[in-house]
Amino acid sequence: MLADFLEAEGFRVRAAGDSATAEALATDGVDCVLLDVMLPGGSGFDLCRRVRERSDVPILFLSARGEDADKLRGLALGADDYIVKSATPAEVVARVKAVLRRGRAIQSSRALQFGPIEIDRSARLVRAHGQPVPLTAREFDLLMVFVENPHQVLAHDQLFERIWGSWGDRSAVSVYVRKLREKLEQNPAAPELLVTVWGIGYRFDPPETL
Repeated sequence: MLADFLEAEGFRVRAAGDSATAEALATDGVDCVLLDVMLPGGSGFDLCRRVRERSDVPILFLSARGEDADKLRGLALGADDYIVKSATPAEVVARVKAVLRRGRAIQSSRALQFGPIEIDRSARLVRAHGQPVPLTAREFDLLMVFVENPHQVLAHDQLFERIWGSWGDRSAVSVYVRKLREKLEQNPAAPELLVTVWGIGYRFDPPETL
């Protein structure tokens, strides 16, 4: 049914009935992956981890398991969204479109540098201290929101609506900020770039742009 809805919206859909087939398709040039947690032949969580080791393709979990622990686990593994199966097919299509739209919106040929951090927006590449930093599509999108609003306090809800839209688990913001800190900060426990503004949200405090 979801394939029919997506195709009606102009998407080309490739369906997989088990974990092995899904893994082969997910790393074969697709633009987005809609992934069930409970798959014949393996766990969707395990599959997400393996795909993330090879690709930053947007991944959306679709699962009957709506517990917070499952949502946080999926996001921590690098998923871009987690949709509970009570969602309507129209909502699922809308969230797929939102993920793809965010990826296309961040396009620029101008490279940016903030101290030791270099960002190539057109190639969606990040380097820190001269070393490449592997970011998922959602991590990169969130970083760009901060980059585009330096030294401004961005509220949790503001960040969530900008990146995830109107649906989903709002705790995803703190999960993804933590992941960015782990990849970009010299000491993630005492962040200097992505600073917490208690009770409100976060602020990007980069060194002077070179």
